[in-house]
Amino acid sequence: MADLIAWLLVIAIAAYACAGGTDYGAGFWDLLAGGAERGKRPRWLIDHAMAPVWEVNNVWLIFILILMWTGFPTMFQAVFEALWLPLALAAVGQLLRGAGFALRKPSRRIAQRRVYGAAFAISSLLTPFFLGAVLGGIASGRVAVGVPASSDAWANPTSLMAGLMAIASTAFLGAVFLCSDARRFGAHDLVDHFRLRAWAAFAALVVLALIALPVTRDDARYVWDGLTGGLGLLMAILAGVCGLATVLLLVRRLYGWSRYTSVATVALAVLAWGFAQRPYLLPTSLTVSQAAGAAHSLRWLAIVTLIAVVLVGPALVLVYRLDTKGRLEPLTDSDTSSAGMPGDNV
Repeated sequence: MADLIAWLLVIAIAAYACAGGTDYGAGFWDLLAGGAERGKRPRWLIDHAMAPVWEVNNVWLIFILILMWTGFPTMFQAVFEALWLPLALAAVGQLLRGAGFALRKPSRRIAQRRVYGAAFAISSLLTPFFLGAVLGGIASGRVAVGVPASSDAWANPTSLMAGLMAIASTAFLGAVFLCSDARRFGAHDLVDHFRLRAWAAFAALVVLALIALPVTRDDARYVWDGLTGGLGLLMAILAGVCGLATVLLLVRRLYGWSRYTSVATVALAVLAWGFAQRPYLLPTSLTVSQAAGAAHSLRWLAIVTLIAVVLVGPALVLVYRLDTKGRLEPLTDSDTSSAGMPGDNV
């Protein structure tokens, strides 16, 4: 039962990395869109593409937290004790991101739009970095039961590389999805705009992965051994194949299929980390069985998870499907326009 819950946790992390990562990636390109005039069209597309499923993607993060504190309370305590600072910064980033995205669109004052837009865009860069740094701290074995918080737990070579790769992964996902969204919304001038950015993000991801190889070997030896053999290596190879397939699909302008392969790239990379780390939740100090909660808690958690999958799973699939097909219409600019106020457009 503990192994089942552990793999559900890894799957939930992969789902959040893909679903939430796409939103982070859109925010990343919002940050690099340029000035008010140059970035107007890309930001318009980002606003309209993200709106229908904005809140849905955060369901996965809540699911991760529930699985952790219910299924593995010892691990939950150790992680939040040693890594409370990057987790707190990621949480603040989440709040600023949501506020910036929600308030930018209805705001009519240019100065306010810039402030809200900056909060949304910068938080979209920092939040995945801190979340990646947390995973890097865990993978490097710096987090253990009873270890106090320290900068070394998350400001180390593995955490730095994991944070940068998290940003690159989200940028890759965001650009790939925005290619398809640009065509769906009739913004044909933006299709090639984001296609070039998807290629650039994938190239950056490859470079970072190559740099991360010696870093992981020297700084996270247990995970390195898992990634260079067995199922961990297989998942990593499949992730690379799916990434290359995404690039080729973008060349062929098959944007619908490129979404699936880009998601598979990130999901398989997360699974590779899960296989490389087993049987440990905290290498090399806390195994799955050692961290597991009470047996009756695990049974009820499995039952509730099954019910959630049956009840919520089809709804999530339907929402994503409707959004992909363009059946979910976000609020228009006129729907969210506020009444004119003194100082508008200033």
